[in-house]
Formats: sequence, structure tokens, C-alpha cells
Amino acid sequence: MSAPRLLRLTRATRGFTPARAFTRGYATSELKPNLSYLEPTHPDSVVPASTQSLITDHSEYLLNTYVRPPLLFTHGKGLTLTDSSGRQYLDFTAGIAVTALGHSDDGVNKIISEQSSKISHASNIYWNEWAGELAKSLVEKTRQHGGLGLSSTSKKEGGKVFFSNSGTEANEGALKFARAYGKTISEDKTGIVCFTNAFHGRSMGALSVTPNPKYQAPFAPLIPGVRVGEYNDTNVEKIKELIDEKTCGVIVEPIQGEGGVGEGKREWLELVAKRCREVGAVLIYDEIQCGLFRSGTMWAHSEFPLEAQPDIVTMAKPLSNGFPIGAILVRSSIAATISPGMHGTTFGGQPLATAIGVHVISRLSDPTFLKSMKSVSKHLDDLIKRLPVLFPTLLKDEIRGRGLIRGIAFKDETKPGELVRLARERGVLLLTAGKDAVRLVPALVVTEEECDKAMGVIESCLHLMAEKA
Repeated sequence: MSAPRLLRLTRATRGFTPARAFTRGYATSELKPNLSYLEPTHPDSVVPASTQSLITDHSEYLLNTYVRPPLLFTHGKGLTLTDSSGRQYLDFTAGIAVTALGHSDDGVNKIISEQSSKISHASNIYWNEWAGELAKSLVEKTRQHGGLGLSSTSKKEGGKVFFSNSGTEANEGALKFARAYGKTISEDKTGIVCFTNAFHGRSMGALSVTPNPKYQAPFAPLIPGVRVGEYNDTNVEKIKELIDEKTCGVIVEPIQGEGGVGEGKREWLELVAKRCREVGAVLIYDEIQCGLFRSGTMWAHSEFPLEAQPDIVTMAKPLSNGFPIGAILVRSSIAATISPGMHGTTFGGQPLATAIGVHVISRLSDPTFLKSMKSVSKHLDDLIKRLPVLFPTLLKDEIRGRGLIRGIAFKDETKPGELVRLARERGVLLLTAGKDAVRLVPALVVTEEECDKAMGVIESCLHLMAEKA
């Protein structure tokens, strides 16, 4: 990045002033980090006695699979979460990329109130008024915005939707659909391919395509017939060897969330898609974290050439703004191989979850909303680009992700957790991602001012880390 560009960023960013040089650990440049948040304002050690008592009591009964700080959030609004002691936190996690419209959104609350007063659950033995409406919205919005190989000018190719309760279940169903389709070609066409650093869920099938020993080892052996390829490896011969005539399905995240916010190269994804077409394998894009406008477009693959678009897209997290739901969007040609009784769900597609989903998709796809979100995303991008220049001893010289799914990559894999802790003690909530990154996935309603605050805290924390190094 050139010096004039750095100066433009400085002048455009509230609260930052040029400097000739920096202290130990900083680059010599015209940029100066925000040092407004050096002192902790939200220390983890300050916990009301009543909260600690409740945590102790609940720990006797909850099967705890999470290492949690002693924080208990009681309510939220927008990007603000309030804990039991009344402290407010700026949430740049969105409940792990879930609350796209923010916490306790008025529009979502209204839908919940109205629909739950009528009917919240029946069963899939019968029709309800909202499941089909949400399915129609997902297919037609995908046709409009791009994705799944659907054309905005022709309805020759269509799509079908199956609703589940979570992203893991969506991926589990997608793998089953790929197996079912493969067996229409050959009974032994059952192989599945996934890629390094992937995270597709924790059920046995989804876990089997999540090649991380930390997650897999306690539950081995997993399902057979899974091959693992190298993410972004464009070696054509390796791709041919990996995806062969026995492969029924290939699952991949266009942007990896849990795996470190790495983004699939367009060239690589095109090669993978081409090989899938050659051997008749179903291509599954897991967009549970990067989909539904978080990347800047409806799907992270929306603007890919048709040849690189998938046969199945899985989604979940933001679809009902935190109310549990997942969905599998399938090309009609693949869906035709799935008949009644082959798959099912008790809660998936219930009226309450899908009514909320219709509202969420309508809001997220509104052109005015998208224009504002892209403007804020650009502002955040400018702020993130400062970091590797300011802190070259700590950070890799790379910017990960796009839109409002972004990654800050560290040289030392012990540092991401430290940044998350330091930021939390200054009132900003962040997430780690993979081994080496901190993930920023704020609600899609985030403002420029909120981005300024979050990045100001991050710069102050990185300053402390650089000084200690």
C-alpha cells in the first residue's frame, strides 16, 4: 500500500492522526494507531455475586462443552449486549454470524408476537402458510441476485428447498441428497470430498467432512468414503485424482468461517466445479456462515460464472435472525431424485421459524439496505487495511474475507485468543477463527461509528500486545 493511500485512509478515519514514526513493533509510516482504549473497562474479574452464584449453580446441571468467561448477558438491542452488572458490550460476533438484523430487532419481534399468537408449530404432515413462502423467496431471490446456476431470464432450471433446524442438519441432509443422487448413476458412487480447514458441523456425517483432529478424534471412527483435498490447490491432476468416478458429492465453503476466514480462489472453485460436472458429482456450497448477504452479495458465489456455481447451497445462521432454522437449496434436477420418506424433520419448516425467515430475507434483500451495508463494509475494509501496516511484527500481510465476514491473521497462533480477551475487557466482543485469526462478523445493520469503535479497541489492544512482544 502506497504512502499517499495510507494518508488518505488516515484522513478519512475519525480519531486518527498522521505520525512520522512509531515505537517498537510499528512500521515507519504516516499512520498512528488509536490508543484511546488502553485501559480495561469491562474486566472479566468484576462479576456480581448473584451472577457468580447462578453460574456455579447452573454448572452443576449443564453439560458444559464450552470454555466461557464469567459473563451473563441479560438483554440486547442492535449491536449492544448488556450483562447482569449493567455493562454494555459492542457485539462484533452477531452470535457467531447469526443476528443479521441485530439483537431484539423490532420487526422480528413483531413477527414472533403475531405468528406465535396464531400458530407456532403443527407438523410436516400438513401444509402451513409460511414454509412454501420462504422457499419461494429463497429460490426467486437467488434467481434475481445470482446463485445455484439459476437464470434471471429463464426458469428452465429451478430450485427446491428443504428446511431443517440448524446448519449442521442442513449439511447432513445435503450429504444424504448427494449420496441418493449418486446411486441413481451407480450403486457404488458414494464417495465424498471435503477440504482442509473446513468446518461443516458436529453430527457424525458433518463431522466426517470437518477434517480437524480436535473435533474428530474423540468420536472416531467416522463415516467411511471421505477424501480430504487441499483448499485452494489448483493442481489439475490432484483435483482429478481427488474427485473421481466414485465421488457422489463435494462439499466446500466459498469463504471459510471457523477455518480462519480463508476465501476460495475463483480459479480453484471453477476447476473443482468442472471436475464435478465431468464425473457427475454433486457440488455443495456450505454458505451457512458466509451466505445471505454477509459477503456483500446474496451468496458468496452469486457473481461466479455459471460453470462454478453449485448444485446445492446450505444455509442457516442468519435466516431467522437467531430463531433456529436451517435450509438446503437444491437444483430441481437433483431434488427430483429425493422422494417422500427418504428424509424428514420434526421441527424444520415450522410456521414461526419460516414466518421470521420471510421477514428477514425481505429486509436483507432490500436495495436501500444493501446499498447502506456495502458502504459500511467499504468503511470497515479501509479500517482493516491499516492493521498489517501498523502492526507488522504481529500480523500477516494479508486481508481475509470480504463484506462483513473478515479475518485478522496473526503470525503467532497464540495471539488471536489474547486479542479476543483484551477486546472483551474493553467492551468489544470478537471471535477467533481457525488457528491464526480473529474473526469480525458484526450484524449486517452495523454502522460506521460502531466500526470505528470496534477497530479503535482492536488497535489499542494490538498496541499493548506489540509493546509486550
